Amino acid sequence: MEFPANLRYTKEHEWARQEGNRVVVGITDYAQKELGDVVFVELPEVGATVAVMDTFGVVESVKAVSDLYAPVSGTVVDANIVLEDQPELVNASPYGQGWMVVVEAAHVEELQQLLTAAEYQVYVAQEKSSR
Repeated sequence: MEFPANLRYTKEHEWARQEGNRVVVGITDYAQKELGDVVFVELPEVGATVAVMDTFGVVESVKAVSDLYAPVSGTVVDANIVLEDQPELVNASPYGQGWMVVVEAAHVEELQQLLTAAEYQVYVAQEKSSR
């Protein structure tokens, strides 16, 4: 399982990569493995406003439907519409081609509230052992 060190993570299993004032968002390798084969992804329209930890979309797999949570507040400036026709990219490349949205962050400092890769790895281990 991958935990890229350059990303920040939510306890709901989204990752966030800062690129200036923009934040690229997706779901983690752990999340996609837990979900199984992703069959549908619903993302917000470009221009939509998101607030930190509010839902911004849905991922549906053969096992479950899961909400997606915004790691930062701001405006959606890009959405990965390729996922409409190729939702399996979330499984194949969760940190690459399976990205979901880009948010123009209203408060970039919100990223500091998210987990580091090391903290997220510990969190995932605890979550797995508590089952």
